[in-house]
Amino acid sequence: MSDADLIKLYSQRILALAADMPRTDPLIAPDAVMRKRAPLCGSTVEVAITLQDGRISGYSQTVHACALGQASAAIFGAQVVGCSRDQVARLRDQLAAMLKGGPVPDAPFGEYEVLTAAREYPNRHGSILLAPEATLAAFDSAIAA
Repeated sequence: MSDADLIKLYSQRILALAADMPRTDPLIAPDAVMRKRAPLCGSTVEVAITLQDGRISGYSQTVHACALGQASAAIFGAQVVGCSRDQVARLRDQLAAMLKGGPVPDAPFGEYEVLTAAREYPNRHGSILLAPEATLAAFDSAIAA
């Protein structure tokens, strides 16, 4: 990766998002906790959720990822409370499609536009998808309990 590519990929906005991670305080009594790891890079995200009426009422995350994974988790964490499982699944699918050249995810997740530069780096896609994937797994765990 050239220096110009790195500058493009790790923009100031991505670094700012990565440095300002929301929802890092642990939940007192989560309905589910799930940890996911991106096999190519080793990034991990652990999420804890509480649910009320089929929607996320509480969310906490612990993120050990590259700046792209951190930025993604920051965008996700800022908007996820109030979402249903279907909304999280739709976001995950839209985000995966965006990384392959598709449009930016629907509101309230439009800020993912900042990660369109990562399209050219498929080895980073797993890290970018970790937060919604861990949240879906937590949803499924909570529903099964």
